[in-house]
Amino acid sequence: MKKRVALVTGASRGIGAAIASALEKDGVIVLAPPRSVMDMLDFPSIERYLSTITGPIDILVNNAGINTLAGLEELDQVHMAEMLQLNLVAPLMLTKLVAERMKSNHYGRIVNISSIWSVVAKERRLVYSAVKSAVNGVTRTLALELGEYEILVNAIAPGYVNTELTSKNNSAEQLRQICDNIPLQRLAEPQEIAEIVAFLCSEKNSYMTGQILVVDGGYVCR
Repeated sequence: MKKRVALVTGASRGIGAAIASALEKDGVIVLAPPRSVMDMLDFPSIERYLSTITGPIDILVNNAGINTLAGLEELDQVHMAEMLQLNLVAPLMLTKLVAERMKSNHYGRIVNISSIWSVVAKERRLVYSAVKSAVNGVTRTLALELGEYEILVNAIAPGYVNTELTSKNNSAEQLRQICDNIPLQRLAEPQEIAEIVAFLCSEKNSYMTGQILVVDGGYVCR
C-alpha cells in the first residue's frame, strides 16, 4: 500500500477519521480535504480541489454524508435536496472525476459508505434510506462499468456506530435499547468499520467487487 494515494471525504471525525487513520497505518498517503477546501455541496469546489492534485488517486472513500431525521410529514424540498446532494449526487460526480485517473493506471479501489437503513427500515429515515439504497445501486453498477480497468467498487453498510451522529440521533435510553437488540450487545467502534474499509482498499482485496458488506453486529439478523 506504500505510495498509494487515497482521497477520503468526511474525514474530520467519526468513521471518516478512523478510515483515514487506518489507511495511513497501512502506508497510504491520505488526502482528507476539509469542507473549506472541497465543499461537497458545490460541484465547482470539487473540480477546483481535484485540479490541485497532479498525481494519481488510487483509492476513493466516499464517506461524507448527513442523516437528518424526518418522516413523511416533516419533509421539505431543502431537506431532500441537501440529503440527495451530499449523500448521492456529489459522491457520484466525485467518483466520475477520480475514476478517469484510475482508468489510465488500470488500478483503483472505491469504497462507498452506505448504511443498514438501505437494507432494513426505521421511522424518520425516509430520505436517508432512499439515498443509501441508491448508493448500493451505484456501487453495483460501477463495479460492472469499471471492472475492465481493474477498479474494484464496494460498499460498507454500517449499523449503529459509536459516533457523535449516533449520539445526536438517539437518547441514552434509546442507545441502551438498541444495544439490547444487537446480538453483540454493543455499538461498533469507528475503527472496526475502518479496518474493513482498509482491507477493501488494499491489494489484498483482488477479486471482491460490487458487494454491499453489512457490518452491524448482527442487528439485521433479528
